[in-house]
Amino acid sequence: MKAKKAQETFALTSKIVLPNDTNVLTNLMGGQLLNWMDITAGISAQRHSRRVVVTASVNNVSFNHPIKLGDVVTIESKVSRAFTSSMEVYLDVYVDLTNGGRKKCNEAIYTFVAVDQNGSPIEVPEIIPETDREKERYASALRRRQLSLILAGKMKPNQATELKALFDEVEKAAN
Repeated sequence: MKAKKAQETFALTSKIVLPNDTNVLTNLMGGQLLNWMDITAGISAQRHSRRVVVTASVNNVSFNHPIKLGDVVTIESKVSRAFTSSMEVYLDVYVDLTNGGRKKCNEAIYTFVAVDQNGSPIEVPEIIPETDREKERYASALRRRQLSLILAGKMKPNQATELKALFDEVEKAAN
């Protein structure tokens, strides 16, 4: 199976926040944004695996700034790392500013699993990170995965080599 570049998985979605998308404070409802992010991330995962994908988990969502009625929201996603059948997808959410710029409002990390016609997990290609940001997200994805496996009881802490190395670095820096 041929590895793919992270850039090949890039997906972009833009939406205008309409009254039906908002709460009583005229802010975009979090659930609506989660839905838009899930769809965008799913496109990235499908582009990478070329298979049907299912959302396995929403690992992290940061709502840093409210998104208001009438705002134009842009969601960007890329596969940050692929494992055997799962893919971590990193999302960045921006709002267009009236001066032509944009402001980062949110970010999230989703995990998808590629499945065959029977719904069973199927192997996916490796990802090739190229930019500094892609390389950083690629490296940190393994640490996040190991932590998740430990918390789920599927990995023993002493098997988490990447996490151990990270804590060793922190300890050396402190001394």
